[in-house]
Amino acid sequence: MRIRLAEASDAEAIRAIYNAEVTSSVVTFDIVPWTLGDQLAWLEHHRGAHPAIVAVDGEAEGDGPSEAPVLGYGSLSPYRPRPAYATTVEDSVYVGRDARGQGVGRRLLEELIRLAADHGFHTIIGRTEGGNEASIALHTGCGFEIVGVEREVGRKHGRWLDVVELQLLL
Repeated sequence: MRIRLAEASDAEAIRAIYNAEVTSSVVTFDIVPWTLGDQLAWLEHHRGAHPAIVAVDGEAEGDGPSEAPVLGYGSLSPYRPRPAYATTVEDSVYVGRDARGQGVGRRLLEELIRLAADHGFHTIIGRTEGGNEASIALHTGCGFEIVGVEREVGRKHGRWLDVVELQLLL
């Protein structure tokens, strides 16, 4: 497995991973599947200090991009639009269903932490649906602490959903 910056050629694979969660789970609060145009626009916004990365299978270290399958992806996003929040980012990590339990999420989150530190950010916020034990365990396993719970702030598939907020000071 190799972690690298996401490229436009990864958009369809990223979209497939994301849309599976949009339509059949509560790990994202989106309720409408993304189009390829949506995904390409998202990738354009995840450059520089707020990158998107992918975990790909079958590439040796040092190789360039290839047709290797995308196992999962992650990104850093601005936490809030006001200037005082500029040193804080929010992470997102999604792993394809066939690649779960293989350390893909951990490798992605570790790389996002490294990138956030390299770009001079002070803290990373992780926000996950309250019942998403895998995401909570992933974040706490990488040093994040639970700092709060927002009760019943979302509704999807007929359920009220909590959000657990986790934080890592860099």
